[in-house]
Amino acid sequence: MNFLFSRENLPPPPGIPIPATIAAANTTPNPILIPKLEPFDELLNTHTPQQQQQSQDPSFSNGSLDLDLDLDLKLVCDETPGAFSGDPSLLSDFNRLSQLFKTAFTNNNAVLDPIAQGLQQLQNDAVSDPLDGTTVVPPQSFQNSDPGMQQQQQYPNGAVSDPDSRAIVPVPEEGRSSSVAVTTPRQRRFKELVRLTDVGGPEQRHFRDVVRRTRMVYDSLRVLATVEDEGRVDARRGRSDLRASAVMRNCGLWLNRDKRIVGAIPGVCIGDVFLYRMELCVVGLHGQPQAGIDYLPASMSSNGEPIATSVIVSGGYEDDVDEGDVIIYSGHGGQDKHSRQVFHQKLEGGNLAMERSMHYGIEVRVIRGVRYEGAASATGRLYVYDGLYRIHECWFDVGKSGFGVYKYKLCRIDGQAKMGTVVMKEALMLRKDPLSFKPTCCLSLDVSNRKENVAVRLFNDIDPNYDPLQYEYLVKTNFPQFVFHQSGRGTGCECADGCVEGCFCAMKNGGDFPYNQSGILLRGKPLVFECGPFCRCPPHCRNRVTQKGLKNRLEVFRSRETGWGVRSMDLIQAGAFICEYTGVVLTREQARLLTMNGDSLIYPNRFTDRWAEWGDLSMIDSNFVRPSYPSIPPLDFAMDVSRMRNVACYMSHSSTPNVLVQFVLYDHNNLMFPRLMLFAMESIPPMRELSLDYGVADEWTGKLSICNE
Repeated sequence: MNFLFSRENLPPPPGIPIPATIAAANTTPNPILIPKLEPFDELLNTHTPQQQQQSQDPSFSNGSLDLDLDLDLKLVCDETPGAFSGDPSLLSDFNRLSQLFKTAFTNNNAVLDPIAQGLQQLQNDAVSDPLDGTTVVPPQSFQNSDPGMQQQQQYPNGAVSDPDSRAIVPVPEEGRSSSVAVTTPRQRRFKELVRLTDVGGPEQRHFRDVVRRTRMVYDSLRVLATVEDEGRVDARRGRSDLRASAVMRNCGLWLNRDKRIVGAIPGVCIGDVFLYRMELCVVGLHGQPQAGIDYLPASMSSNGEPIATSVIVSGGYEDDVDEGDVIIYSGHGGQDKHSRQVFHQKLEGGNLAMERSMHYGIEVRVIRGVRYEGAASATGRLYVYDGLYRIHECWFDVGKSGFGVYKYKLCRIDGQAKMGTVVMKEALMLRKDPLSFKPTCCLSLDVSNRKENVAVRLFNDIDPNYDPLQYEYLVKTNFPQFVFHQSGRGTGCECADGCVEGCFCAMKNGGDFPYNQSGILLRGKPLVFECGPFCRCPPHCRNRVTQKGLKNRLEVFRSRETGWGVRSMDLIQAGAFICEYTGVVLTREQARLLTMNGDSLIYPNRFTDRWAEWGDLSMIDSNFVRPSYPSIPPLDFAMDVSRMRNVACYMSHSSTPNVLVQFVLYDHNNLMFPRLMLFAMESIPPMRELSLDYGVADEWTGKLSICNE
């Protein structure tokens, strides 16, 4: 039988060539549409039917989450047409179990933990705006016009639509509002396509802060989920990323769910790194949890045509060609469960959406899935947003497996920031060879003079300023001796093989450890007690995170915008320890004498309480209370960094920082003199500048004067 295109097997539109080898094929069965699945993080456990019946323990306990993985996948299936396909009986059983769990979840409020009760309350209440002040973008929907019509359309403000770009309606300038949309709980995606243009500086900062806070909530939930998994006595491990995204979806915290944004997502920057695939769905960057093409389905489009909005390029498909600025992207479908091409592809679903986006000249967002050493996912893969591409060509060709494949040529739009994946490759080269880029501008391979665990590079390609070389590098803060003498009798835990629940150090922190097994800070607190010299636990104890020193390869660099700055050549995960902010501690009287010759001091009490934002679940649980234990008195000391300092002293000031200050004690018990430890508030990609909120900064430069010479 010849390979024919019918209603079930749509032909390419005019202009898409079909190879003769495919047109003349006489033994090819009708293709079966299977969404193009990216190498998705596989479930860490596979349940047998008996295990599914026996696994009735909640996903979280002790004040954590109470959503199961099945419920999350059910929600994803409901909201993403075409995201999953397979055995109908399997889906039937899957939906039945999910419905049973959903019913049990709804009918057992009495036994829900505090976070789940807050989640249930949010489902019942009408929460219009959980992210403070965000509003819905005016609708920009498809026109109900014949695709063949070429006339222009007039709008009230005099704007005329381009006949070749009539898939999107221009928004009148009057009353235009550029804002991120946040949905109410359990709300389905609507039919609008929206493009935001001319977003000003204040609006962009607002959007960035909304995305930043949303990602912090997601990361906080995910980290808490990992702690719950660590406490399981059985081998069953959940997917922390799926459970965190499910809770946020039920609370209406997924961004941009009531419309599809064409082009850039406000608040998401080129180069942003996402550790898990579901995080892309949470911020609205890519709405498909598995399929590589995200699109507005024809059934939800007012003109009956699908439109592609984003694609994920992972390099895991034999017909893909990725050359950076130019991508040959193969369509989806015709693959078996082993990702082998076994049938011809059809021009429907995401494939048709890509062709329609090419026809209307609509750009698509490109996210690359790359393997990275130290990535959090089980597959070692993370996702990088690389900007906007335009589809220039579409054709039907014979793939490497001998079956028909739709191919699309994507070209990156000029004038955008450098691709994040390119920056990551450059950082990798610098890690291997610090002199591989502008060697004459590398002032020092290690300003710490081997005092740190890893080298701290000094780079300046702007001016002949060598200022950081004039200071003595100080690895740890220098406290006066009376701090240790006034600490009282030294006490510690008796854990010989590492701290366990209920030990002395855990009780000092309120009964729970401040970190998970990977050393990630669970939530910010007024003060963290780590194991110290009086404890019997070994150096690898989970409660000795900050005293282990620097792990990421940092660089002090000269910047035209901020003077001196700090960036990392490594990816820094959200909640990870970075370094200590060091200096020579002075009492109030000593500080007054020193400031007579000019203020060159750091005042710990001026740092804002950014630690309270990390782990803040007030948008999830209405009963959430900011941690207040252990409480500390007002800090009344200063740190002199005029002669001795470390790399942290060169971090820039920002009102929306990506680094927080957490007070920590481990070598003494004097609450008046804690150490200043720095942790990441978000996942920070390589070569992105690190920033702190100093509270009080130079009014002209936005940076401490001591670091701006």
